[in-house]
Amino acid sequence: MKLIVQIPCFNEAENLSDVIDSIPLQISGIDSIEILVIDDGSTDNTSDVAGQAGADYIITSTTNKGLARSFHIGIEECLRQGADIIVNIDGDNQYRSADIPLLVTPIINKEADITVGDRGGFNNPHFSLLKRSLQVFGSFVVRSILKLDITDAVSGFRAISREAARQINIVSEFSYTLEMLVQASAKRMSIKSVPIQTNQKLRESRLFKSIPQFLYLSVTTLIRMYTMYRPLRVFLSLGLIAILVGMLPIIRFVYFYAHGNGDGHMQSLILGSTLMTLGVITLLVGLIADLINFNRKLTEKMLHKMERMDERVIKVEQEVSSKSEVSSTFTKESKQSNKIVNQ
Repeated sequence: MKLIVQIPCFNEAENLSDVIDSIPLQISGIDSIEILVIDDGSTDNTSDVAGQAGADYIITSTTNKGLARSFHIGIEECLRQGADIIVNIDGDNQYRSADIPLLVTPIINKEADITVGDRGGFNNPHFSLLKRSLQVFGSFVVRSILKLDITDAVSGFRAISREAARQINIVSEFSYTLEMLVQASAKRMSIKSVPIQTNQKLRESRLFKSIPQFLYLSVTTLIRMYTMYRPLRVFLSLGLIAILVGMLPIIRFVYFYAHGNGDGHMQSLILGSTLMTLGVITLLVGLIADLINFNRKLTEKMLHKMERMDERVIKVEQEVSSKSEVSSTFTKESKQSNKIVNQ
């Protein structure tokens, strides 16, 4: 079984070597461990440090594409390199690489498709009270909406099985953490939280400039992704709310009309009718969105099968190439033996 540890990073020359050096060389149940560094357009010598520290693969982007895109690029490369399990860890040395065995063990034992490192919530000594509170509350909201047993929704330290990685397709630009959970929930994957430890913070996050910005981007990403993968549930809820609210002024109009005062309350009838019409339109939009979502699932299923076929073709080509090399070597040795005999 092959494990690849991918490290998306931007200007992490000072911390990257410490991250790579602390990655375990041996893990029970894993045959080989390799390291992939995704240099997201760094302006320092991050790529050089990665090579000197012993990274097996280095991908260098010409421009800064963002964490979500770098994560997706890394996943695709890990799959191409034949990874059975992929571990994602940040390049700022926030997470302890020594905890990687804790993350991969549930996947090795077939207990989970994805594992997410839980940084401890209120018990984490390296986070401020505000950050700990936001982490706990935000994870509670995500857990309630997605019905997942997750205790640290935005933790970037996570492990993914090969089968799960094939089905994850990150499209958001802010961060992959929430979108992955939304997709995993929609695709009925098994997700498990694993308690981990963190190192002392060395710098401020480059992913966002302030807490309000982080909250705004996180909330909008969650809403957008949830609507994308659960459109009928979202539009059905909005449509029913509009219809129920629209019924209130209509009932008010009917009440006054029954008492002979309907002429002075036509605005209630107009308002209620408008809201109910909007509600019905929203329900129809939800049905159309659900059909589009169903079509997207079929497309993803076909792409998934095509990827598997490509992998089989590549494997067969490699086997044929290997046999050809062996045959060629045997032929050369035979010719050399014949020359010696003839001499």
